[in-house]
Amino acid sequence: MNVNAEILMNVTPTETRVGVVENGVLQEIFIERANHRGIVGNIYKGKIVRVLPGMQAAFVDIGLERAAFIHAAEIGEGDANAPINQLVHEGQSLVVQVTKDPIGTKGARLTTQLSIPSRYLVFMPGSVHVGISQKIEENAERDRLKQLVKDSMEAEGLTGEAGFILRTAAEGVGEEEIGADTSYLRRLWRKLEERIADNKPPSLVYDELPLSLRTIRDLSRPETNKILIDSRETHQKIEQFCQQYVPEVAEKIDYYPGPRPIFELYSVEDEIQRALERKVPLKSGGYLVVDQTEAMTTIDVNTGGFVGRRNLEETIFKTNLEAATAIGRQVRLRNLGGIIILDFIDMTDTEHQRQVLRMLEKVLEKDHTKTKISGVSELGLVEMTRKRTRESLEHMLMESCNACDGRGVVKTAETICYEIFREILREERAYEAGTYLVLASQPVVDRLLDEDSHGLADLEAFIGKAIKLQVEAQYTQDQYDIVLQ
Repeated sequence: MNVNAEILMNVTPTETRVGVVENGVLQEIFIERANHRGIVGNIYKGKIVRVLPGMQAAFVDIGLERAAFIHAAEIGEGDANAPINQLVHEGQSLVVQVTKDPIGTKGARLTTQLSIPSRYLVFMPGSVHVGISQKIEENAERDRLKQLVKDSMEAEGLTGEAGFILRTAAEGVGEEEIGADTSYLRRLWRKLEERIADNKPPSLVYDELPLSLRTIRDLSRPETNKILIDSRETHQKIEQFCQQYVPEVAEKIDYYPGPRPIFELYSVEDEIQRALERKVPLKSGGYLVVDQTEAMTTIDVNTGGFVGRRNLEETIFKTNLEAATAIGRQVRLRNLGGIIILDFIDMTDTEHQRQVLRMLEKVLEKDHTKTKISGVSELGLVEMTRKRTRESLEHMLMESCNACDGRGVVKTAETICYEIFREILREERAYEAGTYLVLASQPVVDRLLDEDSHGLADLEAFIGKAIKLQVEAQYTQDQYDIVLQ
């Protein structure tokens, strides 16, 4: 099926949001906030502050609030077996690049294997290898592109001095485009070398492009028909960027001045809200349940309504196929990373299992982030991993609930009522009180006056004291106080 893609860009002074819409459906959302921009791709001149031989790692000060983390395998040529204290020492300066943003309590992850992307190429100053994206499949095209890069490297005097990787976007481009990219990256690297020599650690050497320009460089593809931007200023910046680096994209860019917000017009706002919900409905009546935890994300597939016995296996298969498509989209939309466990409805037919896995793989082919899928385990679970470089949509837009301390559940009103009864009995034994005043939330007071009114009356008779009730509107359901009067 042909993919008809559009990129929508909503820009305000505080935030840039980019939505990737394919065949009318939102597939990915990228958000960058001015007060805490992501730093993946940034290059720093850092300073080793602590070496951890037991973990084969070191902490590096790159000027952030928390020290960043580098593993031995990411230093130099990447020999994971070399002892870390033979590679680096405390106080040493080190040129590093951020591979993962700080997430939660974890500092940024680093590498010394630098890479600087342009439209068609990735420049690697520490390598002499010429690689090519696996998504370019035809051998003749791969050979043609590799030769173009080698010719450009020779013309720029880079042979034996640096390496390149050809990006997916390079497919079909000519000598001029590859040559222009090689020349641009060589000039940029010469500037960065000067900064590295002059700067004292910790300092920023190379600042990755803002989201608006990264979108044009990385997300615009041949199937992208239109790029709509709702900010005149950003539109002008992008036009200048296109003229300089990606002229073939310029004709796809449009300024959107409409009265309705661009994300509202394309229903992107509604889709973002749905992507923050735990439950994802399927057209068949089934649904997914997505739970993110510190260690992993789990996605459970449910049939929902009653399934007839006559063709149960076929119904389960169809639901799982639909779920595989939905999971592929949700993983991209929510930007889920790390370990993801998929609990499809149990299938006895191995051919059905194979087809569901194939469907999942097919949907994830469109994902630009690296994913790896295992087969179905003995427990009937599918394990997959997805490279985590930035925070998920939920972590970016949500925070733990104060009422439940992030557990996602609170004690029932019934449980709280029985806790109150026990607390009054305990206080009656310990203190002398004339009456007791219970301060609690509306649901708890309602229950004490209704379903548990007999229990309350029995307690009053048992202790021989009056128990008064007062609603506290600000209290959460599991909050209460008992005042002795």
